[in-house]
Amino acid sequence: MTTTTFNQARSMTQTSTTIRFFVGIALSLVSMALLVFTFQPYSFWPLAFIAYVPMLVAEYRILPLRWAGLAPGIAIGGWLAIFLTSLFGLNQVTWIFLAVAGLIAMSSILSSPTLRKFHVQTGFHWFVLQGAVEAAGIEMIRSFIPPIFTHAFWAQTMYTQPWMLQGISIFSIYGLTMLLLLINFAIALGVILAFDHKWQLDKQPEVDSKTGLKWMTAVGVAFALWVGFGLVTLAGAPKDSPTIRVAAVQHGFTRPGHLDLETETARLIALTEQTRLAANQGAQLVVWPELGVGFDPQVKHTAELQALAAETNTHILIAYGIVTPNDEWRNEAVLLSPSGKFSTVYGKNYNTIPGEPRIITAGSYPVFETPLGSLATIICNDVNFTVTTRTLARNGAKLVMIPALESGAPGLGWEQRTQVVLRAVENRIAVVKVDAAGIAMIVTPYGHIIAQKTGTEPFALVADVPLGTGTTPYTRLGDWMGWVCLAGFVVFSVVTNRKNAAK
Repeated sequence: MTTTTFNQARSMTQTSTTIRFFVGIALSLVSMALLVFTFQPYSFWPLAFIAYVPMLVAEYRILPLRWAGLAPGIAIGGWLAIFLTSLFGLNQVTWIFLAVAGLIAMSSILSSPTLRKFHVQTGFHWFVLQGAVEAAGIEMIRSFIPPIFTHAFWAQTMYTQPWMLQGISIFSIYGLTMLLLLINFAIALGVILAFDHKWQLDKQPEVDSKTGLKWMTAVGVAFALWVGFGLVTLAGAPKDSPTIRVAAVQHGFTRPGHLDLETETARLIALTEQTRLAANQGAQLVVWPELGVGFDPQVKHTAELQALAAETNTHILIAYGIVTPNDEWRNEAVLLSPSGKFSTVYGKNYNTIPGEPRIITAGSYPVFETPLGSLATIICNDVNFTVTTRTLARNGAKLVMIPALESGAPGLGWEQRTQVVLRAVENRIAVVKVDAAGIAMIVTPYGHIIAQKTGTEPFALVADVPLGTGTTPYTRLGDWMGWVCLAGFVVFSVVTNRKNAAK
């Protein structure tokens, strides 16, 4: 080969590499955009089945090996950065969310070439399973990282689709993540298979057709079984469950009651008016928002509140916040009966991080036995933890009330909206969620949102809701699938690195 010919070949190779680089980056950006529109606030749920596909094709076929990690780094890291900053807003702690997104992006960039070599060496036999297990395992890890916890989980994309949610009553939200990612990786494997029939880049061996067809068939069967279970479960839902008329009452004040004491009278007037309106519509249970008032109702305005409960013949959940003389923080809720009796106090178990102090009454999960049924409550951030609602269901709760205050961050309302539905289906319980000036919703034990309203003005959202059973395999077993996936993630990580080291 002459020098001129060699230089021409080299130039063509460089041009080809450049084109592949930009095509790969473009596909990664497509996946990032798909992820953005898959999750809240857009919640275009069909995209959840294909959002990873462009990224995976770029990672495993388009980008050169040393740049393969850019695909998941851009797609997943970029999406998380956009999602988390949209969720919590731009403020002094935004760096935490950007750091988490950056850490995940960097981890993908560094590990992807090794992972790609592993799948090439194993003929892509483990490509689908490993990818799904890794995604669910990383979600399990993220659930322990404050303040991220269970935000941006794949199961949330299906919150409006009860037929896709019923399986979490056995396999948990991590099982639904597994299913969605199995579908993404199976479709991506099919695209890679078609790609290999037309192009060969970097002299990579073609994916075996039998391997591709085997995984696509297996995942198709798993999807059919999951959906079939969901449809059968919904069809078999009891039609004669005890039903109560509930109301989510919003007062329209965006600041916490204990930090806005000058509005104490106005708050009580707004809450009283809306409670009476709810009672006029037949409400038997009324839920007030988190930190709705800044005093202990068993110490202050007690007679006034008892008179309201007696007048309206309603059970009223009063959520309040107070700082004790010892400078200790109480974010609590108590149920007031029509006869004037107060229930055991519930203290918020998971203080909102960052910003909220430790709550001195946290740690208990009381269930209120009433003529309406077995009721319980959690408060705001508690809904982001699967253990809270699960513990109450184990203790006998059939309906859980969730007073919240979301005005501190722009995206928390639409994020909590998804969590409310998941907690209901996991444990087969009814849920009533209310905000101070945001999203109120009433959800059945099967995940149907039967009433929902958003606004900053005072209102009472009223609807009949059937009580749940509070008994599912998930209620007993907890997040077992998450632990299985975490263990699988560790095993795959060890095997991948050992195989590459041996090579």
